[in-house]
This record gives sequence, C-alpha cells and structure tokens, in this order.
Amino acid sequence: MTTRHILSLNPSKARVAYHRAIAMAALHADSSLSVRLKRYNAAMAKARSLEAQEATQ
Repeated sequence: MTTRHILSLNPSKARVAYHRAIAMAALHADSSLSVRLKRYNAAMAKARSLEAQEATQ
C-alpha cells in the first residue's frame, strides 16, 4: 500500500490561490469581455491585497 502525501497550505495562501483561480475562471466565463475583465481585476486585486497582508505579518 502506498502512502499519499497531502500538501497542506496555510489558510492565507489557500485564500490567495482561491482568488487567483476565481480570476482565471472569470476570464473563461460566458460573459461579455468587459464583465470578464472586471471580475478578473477584482479577484486579482483581492489576491494581491491578501499577499501584501501576508508579507507584512
């Protein structure tokens, strides 16, 4: 039997990864370009702010 190694991220890195994934999904959504860009920019802004908070702590 093989043992699976599960990578555990700390919660703040998981949130950053989540927002980056949401941003990428927004680009591929079935919406107008302006809506997709607005959603992408909002998600990436959130990811960047979370990274900045993590860096200062």
